[in-house]
Amino acid sequence: MLEVKNLCKYFGGIRAVDDCSFKVDQGTITALIGPNGAGKTTAFNCISRTVQPTSGEVWLDGKRIDQLRPNKITMMGLSRTFQISRNLSEMTVLENMIVQAKVDGFRGLFRPAISPEEKDKAMEILDFLGITRIAYEDGSNLSYGQKKLMDFGALLMSDPKIILLDEPAGGVNMSLLEEIMTHIRRLNERGLTVLIVEHNMDLVMRLSHKVVVMAQGTVICEGTPDVVRNDPAVLEAYLGMPEDAA
Repeated sequence: MLEVKNLCKYFGGIRAVDDCSFKVDQGTITALIGPNGAGKTTAFNCISRTVQPTSGEVWLDGKRIDQLRPNKITMMGLSRTFQISRNLSEMTVLENMIVQAKVDGFRGLFRPAISPEEKDKAMEILDFLGITRIAYEDGSNLSYGQKKLMDFGALLMSDPKIILLDEPAGGVNMSLLEEIMTHIRRLNERGLTVLIVEHNMDLVMRLSHKVVVMAQGTVICEGTPDVVRNDPAVLEAYLGMPEDAA
């Protein structure tokens, strides 16, 4: 579904992502992990083209996307969230959802601002997430957890094939964490492919089919959660342990 080939992103002399390569198989939940500063979010930004890679290639479903604009990538089936909510605070939850729906080219200019079909779709997603009660709340009135759920729902409006979740569990309580995990599992069971950046190792190990580990901008290990958990290079990257002591 997604293939990253020799991806690099340099900021002056800083190599945030350096010759990074990995694959995300269709229908899987893949976690991208690593210590702070490993380059995970920068890799996400390069994949979704919110920043331009220095070099390398990104392929989605057999088509190269690293030279496309972000809206074109979304139309091809890749959607993402951000660590910090980007909701429009003066718009309602329902309106925030609908602005992220697919635009039907030039013909979209002649449609109502909110079509009945879009409203029904947004309400269906809000119902799936259990937050229909806040559909008409302004974005500025939402709690942190509600913003996380709204962002999660909004990316589903574009009918993605694969979703990239950047720290969906960051800052949420345990109850909401379990709720988010349940939503991700249910979507994956419906065939949606998931790539997730997350620091919560319990969530990663319980949720993922495959784990890709980055350190210093490149991939140092990938495999099942059990393989990664016991890899000496991963232990060294996270704990600073010498490999012969692991």
